[in-house]
Amino acid sequence: MESCCINQFLEGKTIFITGATGYLAKILTEKILRVQPNVKKLYLLIRASDSNSAKQRFNEVIKTDLFGVLREKLGHNLQGLIEDKVFPVAGDIACDSLGINFELKDDMCREIDTIVNSAATTRFDERYDTAIRINALGAMNIIKFSKQCIKLKMLLHVSTAYVCGEKKGLIPEKPLNYGETLNESSRIEIEVEQKARLHGWPNTYSFTKAVGEMLLGHLKEDLQLIILRPTIILSTYKEPFPGWVEGMKTMDTFIVGYGKGKLNVGMADRESMTDVVCESCV
Repeated sequence: MESCCINQFLEGKTIFITGATGYLAKILTEKILRVQPNVKKLYLLIRASDSNSAKQRFNEVIKTDLFGVLREKLGHNLQGLIEDKVFPVAGDIACDSLGINFELKDDMCREIDTIVNSAATTRFDERYDTAIRINALGAMNIIKFSKQCIKLKMLLHVSTAYVCGEKKGLIPEKPLNYGETLNESSRIEIEVEQKARLHGWPNTYSFTKAVGEMLLGHLKEDLQLIILRPTIILSTYKEPFPGWVEGMKTMDTFIVGYGKGKLNVGMADRESMTDVVCESCV
């Protein structure tokens, strides 16, 4: 899709982004503000105790290097743009109604055109109850909230390629049916699932993200739903500048160790291709 078409789509829209202090959501927020200052509103869900705490957390986001190009482009006008367009919202996708203040929630449901759900716990070894609460039941809370948004055109849910499990060869991109498993020897009883019986998935992250997809597909009814399944998101590609990373995640540890000369060997098949994404948020 041409960038101009995306810019046109964003113009005048009210967009709700969850997981707003996470890596991907930061990139998306910066991109929208940089290419389409005529976006109507950005509601950003931030896990915080109150609105002041949410604003403080977002202010820390704005100070990161990622927003340097935008700061240079707008100068003193950046603060005015943020105050006019960006609305940090205290809440938590693991809670009913996303933990949002009742009056604010009603206003949001009257205004929101698009929802981007990027909130998740991405730790492979996360506690099972925590991963279920955020990645699976959080997706269910998002779909319930989405159905109350009277102007909603689209719900975009960020999942992971690893919901497909560990398979060889070409893996078809297909929806996960409610309750299905990868090993086909059992069925997931989502309502009563209490412990990490992984049914063919290698870890709690990919399993609970798969359950989240199932709940979305099962409950969406006529809602316009898009599910993205990226592999490992490593860094920015071109925008706002190449190579922005934050923290040490997934492959970053290996790359930094190799770059510093502390790691000089990696066990792998020489013919294998490393599947990673350099994020551009085009």
